[in-house]
Amino acid sequence: MVGADSLVRLGVVLLGTAVAVAAGALAFVVFPASLTDLLGVVLVVLTALVGARIASSVAGSVAPSHNVAEVAVEGPITRDGGGGSITSPPTSPGADDIVEQIERADEDRGAEALLLKLNTPGGQIVPSEDIRLAAVAFDGPTVAYATDVCASGGYDIAAGCDELWAREGSIVGSIGVIGSRVNAKELADRVGLSYEQLTAGEYKDAGTPLKEFEEHEREYLQGLIDDYYDQFVETVAEGRGLDEAAIRDTEARIFLGTEAHELGLVDDIGTREDVEARLESELGEPVTVAEFEPQRGLRSKIRGGAQAVAFALGAGLTTAFEGDVDGFSFRQ
Repeated sequence: MVGADSLVRLGVVLLGTAVAVAAGALAFVVFPASLTDLLGVVLVVLTALVGARIASSVAGSVAPSHNVAEVAVEGPITRDGGGGSITSPPTSPGADDIVEQIERADEDRGAEALLLKLNTPGGQIVPSEDIRLAAVAFDGPTVAYATDVCASGGYDIAAGCDELWAREGSIVGSIGVIGSRVNAKELADRVGLSYEQLTAGEYKDAGTPLKEFEEHEREYLQGLIDDYYDQFVETVAEGRGLDEAAIRDTEARIFLGTEAHELGLVDDIGTREDVEARLESELGEPVTVAEFEPQRGLRSKIRGGAQAVAFALGAGLTTAFEGDVDGFSFRQ
């Protein structure tokens, strides 16, 4: 049975095409008598095609063909995008792009529910939180679906959704925080490099790779990690309805989907079809999913091209410590 929205879309497309045909006929056949009939017909057809495309776009806005918006979080989570290396630029959308997709889905007339596809080992803490908060703010049911990996910052994001589904073999968990740095002190000594830095504030250079940790600096940085961990545990406990002690007992371990389900870290195990069936039950109607992707304007494309050149030249090294505390990296 054809739905009302489908009839509306069809009507808009047919009307737009008819208007385009009439306009093309007047512009290229009736008035310019010097044009040959063949050329006139060709121009009318081209105009009709353009009109049909425009009308189809308008129809999609007036009566959307989808009722579920899908947004993917794939690869390492960073502010500007992850998955790159010294010789290649980031290949996955950054957190700001993903937040924009979720917000656009929330404003979309057709998107009654949000399907968040997760395949990420985690990443930077605040960008992960931004994505989670965007999912929380979505006006409608939200279902997270873990494919291969939903760990650390990825699990933080899942805690912002109403449900979390996974496959039997999905890797889930790693509810913890890591702080790291490269210790290059011995290497510097061997090549005759000495560390000298002028600072204002006792802990300004805590964690700098070219000097050894002092115990009070270690305690200071460990305190930051502990604070981040407490926030992470509280977020998961509230979002997933779990006991904080049970979360801490996982000791940031990872679990296969089946065990994660037994522990309450996952709501259900199933395929993509099972997830869509769950959404159909939630919405009370058949599900049609539309994938939302980042909207990149000219400025963004130029920026992306420049970034690719920079990475190819090795300049990507400068982003390795972005958001860190003087070379000491925090991530979840």
